[in-house]
Amino acid sequence: MEFKAIRGVEDLLPPESEKFEKVVDTFKKVVKRAGFKEVILPIFEDVRLFTRSVGETTDIVQKEMYVFEDKGGRTIALRPEGTASAVRAYIEHGVFAKEPFTKWFYVGPMFRFERPQAGRRRQFFQAGCEVFGLEQPGADAEVIYLAHSLLKALAVEAELELNSIGCSSCRPEYRGKLLEFLEENKGQLCENCLSRFERNPLRVLDCKEEQCRAVVEKAPKITDYLCRECKEHYEKVKELLNLMEVPFKENPLLVRGLDYYTRTVFEFKSDKLGAQSTVLAGGRYDNLVKQLGGPKTPALGFAMGIDRIMLLIESPDRKREGVFVVTRGEEGYRKGLELVKFLREKGVKAEIDHRQGSFKAQMKAADRCRAKFAVIIGEEELQNDFLSLKELETGKQEKVETPEELLARL
Repeated sequence: MEFKAIRGVEDLLPPESEKFEKVVDTFKKVVKRAGFKEVILPIFEDVRLFTRSVGETTDIVQKEMYVFEDKGGRTIALRPEGTASAVRAYIEHGVFAKEPFTKWFYVGPMFRFERPQAGRRRQFFQAGCEVFGLEQPGADAEVIYLAHSLLKALAVEAELELNSIGCSSCRPEYRGKLLEFLEENKGQLCENCLSRFERNPLRVLDCKEEQCRAVVEKAPKITDYLCRECKEHYEKVKELLNLMEVPFKENPLLVRGLDYYTRTVFEFKSDKLGAQSTVLAGGRYDNLVKQLGGPKTPALGFAMGIDRIMLLIESPDRKREGVFVVTRGEEGYRKGLELVKFLREKGVKAEIDHRQGSFKAQMKAADRCRAKFAVIIGEEELQNDFLSLKELETGKQEKVETPEELLARL
């Protein structure tokens, strides 16, 4: 019987795994510099966490979640996104009572049952940031600037689209106007939008079907219905982004696909990915903490699609590092093992060929694993009690008397 990975999931082998590591390492370096601390969240949660936060009319909840019943009779979902879990953890551990504001980041797999294609798998990876306790527009600008800096550090070119979708005070009026417009044009909507637009007309704005995109281009713009507070908040965000030299394009049809967003929403899009153009997105969700049982707490954040970023970057250059110990005979092999142990304990990357192949084969192995040096323990070295240190790029070779001297040279 031949086993293969299940459709929609993928193994990451070198050098792709090295590319993954490069994205994650860069992400952590950038966000830690901005004061974010890592939170490690569970992969599965009570399904109600996502139906209440993401929204029952969203595609994620209606069609895409992996849901199952565990042995305790509980209905469990593999997490389709990270924000809901972060909010649950923030409330459950009472973080709101301990800190005036909180800045978290996370990295890990998410799961959605979508049609697999480039940049969209059923198990995919996200890196995200969440900020709790700050309502000021400066927090929005900082989070967007952080996302901009991250993509710049990864050498990913993407255009920032920005919008405000208002709050619970001003959105109802817009919802009514949009509903009137959609009623007049419902003959041109896709089946999905027809089944849900009365319950959540804003979801039509997020539809990717061409026929619906053509309709919503003529729809009322939410920015024309913002209340004074939302309008002032949005204008300040734009002012601060200009101050921080973050270029953006306003998109009044941008609403994001999740129900918890309020006010600022944004997406970074690449023109090199086809339909799956969004590489990083987020926004503000000031009502979600209270909605899930915590105190009223302003919050915002973003998530970056690691899989999509990997499509846009080159594999990292494998620099030469560490040593490869080349041995001859059983005595040389035993001394080589002792040397590898010594070097690793001192923090030096060290490898050895347990097959004890020919000198030529071991030197080829040293080159394949990108060692910087070969340490040779052959017959001459054993007879005269020294080590030969060879720099593989230049071919320069020298004698070293002891492992301690070798360590100092390295």
